[in-house]
Amino acid sequence: MYQERILLTVKDILEKEFKIDTRGYRPQEVDKFLDIIIRDYEEMTSIIKELEKEKKELMEDNLRLKQDVRNLRTKLEVIRDEGGDKVIPSNADVLRRLSNLEKIIYGKE
Repeated sequence: MYQERILLTVKDILEKEFKIDTRGYRPQEVDKFLDIIIRDYEEMTSIIKELEKEKKELMEDNLRLKQDVRNLRTKLEVIRDEGGDKVIPSNADVLRRLSNLEKIIYGKE
């Protein structure tokens, strides 16, 4: 995912050649600095992979927890519908039951 946004690879950095001028940089200093960049770049790539893996695991956990919530809500509704007097019905439940009773008494209109 993040790899698409990164322009250079470790290989690109390693194989980069600079033009040497009479007053140019010292090649040893450039190489040493590029070695540091490559090391950091590899570490960054590793961190991104770890974060992607963690993100995937968290998304899977989130989906599993959402499914658990749906299942528990369904079980709660079943308990309420079975006459569990210990559970206090919400206003929506009372209105739904009242509507069902009216349909039974006055017909299904």
